[in-house]
Amino acid sequence: MEERTTLKKSLKAHWVWAIALGSSIGWGAFVQPTTWMATAGPMGVIIGLAIGALLMMVIAVSYGFLIKSFPVTGGEFAYAFISLGRKHAFISGWFLTLGYICIVALNASAFALMLKFVFPTLIENFPLYQIAGWDVYGMEIIIASIALGAFGYFNIRGTGISGRMQFIFCSVMIGSILIITWMVGAQPGSGLANVQPYFPSDTTAWAAIISIVAIAPWAYVGFDNVPQAAEEFHFSSKKAFSLIILAIFFAAVLYSLMILATAMTQPWEGLVAESNVWGAGAAIQELLGTIGLALLVTALTMGVFTGLNGFIISSSRLLFAMSRAKILPVSFSKLHPKYKTPYIGIFFTVVISAFAPWFGREALLWVVDMSSVGVTIAYFYTCYTAFTLFKTKKTASFDRKKHIVSPFKKIISGVGMFASLIFLALLLIPGSPAFLGLQSQIALAVWIMLGVGFYFVKREEFNKIPKEELNYLILGSKKIEAKNWNL
Repeated sequence: MEERTTLKKSLKAHWVWAIALGSSIGWGAFVQPTTWMATAGPMGVIIGLAIGALLMMVIAVSYGFLIKSFPVTGGEFAYAFISLGRKHAFISGWFLTLGYICIVALNASAFALMLKFVFPTLIENFPLYQIAGWDVYGMEIIIASIALGAFGYFNIRGTGISGRMQFIFCSVMIGSILIITWMVGAQPGSGLANVQPYFPSDTTAWAAIISIVAIAPWAYVGFDNVPQAAEEFHFSSKKAFSLIILAIFFAAVLYSLMILATAMTQPWEGLVAESNVWGAGAAIQELLGTIGLALLVTALTMGVFTGLNGFIISSSRLLFAMSRAKILPVSFSKLHPKYKTPYIGIFFTVVISAFAPWFGREALLWVVDMSSVGVTIAYFYTCYTAFTLFKTKKTASFDRKKHIVSPFKKIISGVGMFASLIFLALLLIPGSPAFLGLQSQIALAVWIMLGVGFYFVKREEFNKIPKEELNYLILGSKKIEAKNWNL
């Protein structure tokens, strides 16, 4: 049996918290407030995101348990393998790979969009063409590519650098949001009166809230970056659950503060009716002037940087884990000779993401919308795996190395499974407020067909790997045995 490549333990606990929080916030909290309010109203967005956060915390119970028990890189890929075997591991890994890379690409695109709002004459240079009504400019592509290249370089240099940067970026982002919210609330003419009516007049409060709950897998995707980095924890994996819960909680609070800050600037119904490249930016600038815009640009920049950094870490580690299991080419599991990072996976993520700005933001949003399906599938696999490992009582088949008696946690993981299926249904059932558009459905179908084709090419080789060897390559043990089992 060949030697298993492992990653260096260099990530501190507060860095991992910052990876989870920064990846969850990303660009959406700063770019999407007016879009979300147009659909659900300020209170509909806040309540919907709060419910979504609670559901994510339920799902996080399964993540915390599995990270603690199986502290290996690969996350949902490894968990699907534990409960359902190699075929399902491939399915989980395939969908997650696309989801992570899409989010990297979208964050780079969002950074260019922000600069387009602040410096329109600079960005709107070198017009190239139009896709789906979106003008594509050469400067947008250049800026997005530079951002991707910079964070690719920092990640290759090691998780010590990328983890420390992530924590600094998160701290600056939180401070900027708090100051913006305080400044908006203190201005004459602004305030909570502008938040009314709480819901849109053309829909029910229930429908408004559900439309936001449905995007929770996308809004909070990022906390699941924690298991991808589990092999690099320089602390006990027992802390993973509390780090995830804190990240989700702070993400919900920051989302809500940005919704409130935007809605309080002026009566929100008039605000969302205006046509602006960046609605929240225009509202903050009009009320607070250059200082307010500078703070918002700072917060958005930090949100984009944390998203870029966090998902480059996760996508490269997922590629590393799948390569180590011999699903992907062996080059993805090679480590940099000096920095000991999976540099091929980092380089691949950056290069693939750099193609995205060429297709225009609207086309990229179609792909990102459908990638929510993949993330939700990964949530289900995680909860299902935890559900199978928890037992309500000891039976003849009980194995203390594979199972633990915990009726309450079994129920919680079952609720997480149910929540994942509800999220999936909201995305795939016609008539749902979050039903995927035609373009996103086509993108999903293409990705599924590519996955089926790739699997059939690799199937014979992959299935020849003995079970004990695959256990060792994915989990670090010839048998599926949990570590740190005392819960």
